Amino acid sequence: MKKLVLTGAAGRLGSYLREPLSKMCEELVSTDLAEDIGKLYPGERYVAANLESLDAMVDLLAGADMVVHFGAIGDEAPFETLLGPNFIGAYNVWEAAYRNGVRRVVYASSIHAVGMHPKTDFIGTDAPHRPDTFYGLAKCFAEDLASMYWDKRQVEAVCLRILSCAQVTNPRAVGSWLSYDDLIQLVQRAIDTPVTGFSVIYGVSNNDRAPVDNAKAAFLGYRPKDNAEQFAEAVFAEAGPLDHQDPGNMCHGGPFASVELGNSGVATMNIVDDRKKT
Repeated sequence: MKKLVLTGAAGRLGSYLREPLSKMCEELVSTDLAEDIGKLYPGERYVAANLESLDAMVDLLAGADMVVHFGAIGDEAPFETLLGPNFIGAYNVWEAAYRNGVRRVVYASSIHAVGMHPKTDFIGTDAPHRPDTFYGLAKCFAEDLASMYWDKRQVEAVCLRILSCAQVTNPRAVGSWLSYDDLIQLVQRAIDTPVTGFSVIYGVSNNDRAPVDNAKAAFLGYRPKDNAEQFAEAVFAEAGPLDHQDPGNMCHGGPFASVELGNSGVATMNIVDDRKKT
């Protein structure tokens, strides 16, 4: 592959993707809003660009084979705040991909697109959209955008419904954890699978208590290796009994299912910022 583009390269997940993606292509173009992202890997260059600018995205994706789109506001916020980067930004990436003849968009979707489904429902990749927040609504929009651009314009897409890619610090994560190694494998399979059309797959590790079913995405070849059960005893003991009437405990979206629309969900999740240093 000659050229890959990674949006959201300055983010925590982007920091773990840069090096492996740089080894899959002749040129990796990493992008974000930051002025720079420090030391670059061999074959990588950095371009500061705004997702809200269609012209910037068209220029960025020129000559690209695929784009790995992880750029966005990664939390619930007022609709007006998310409209530019998360809604319009998604449109700009897909439209720029179409205009440049880019084969495939690999998109960081989220469990929050289906976050109001009860956790006791073992949902598959064909579960209907049931967003828990404006953030989740943006993921629904982008997934539907991806489906339409495949049907109408033959731009392939793999939408990665990531559950929780962070250290296991709460009971929900014992089922929803996606390790960084499994994240990397997930993105690699979304890139190197020869034909994907429009596909959805859950981003979750091989957890004993994983609440979602990837059977219909088996053709992508993603076979996670890590298991959060190793953390279960300590995490459950520290948390104590959970309120079974709290949607944050009962729904796939976790805390995002509980917060008022427009209010941060991440603020309640004790996420450790352990981004990779170059």
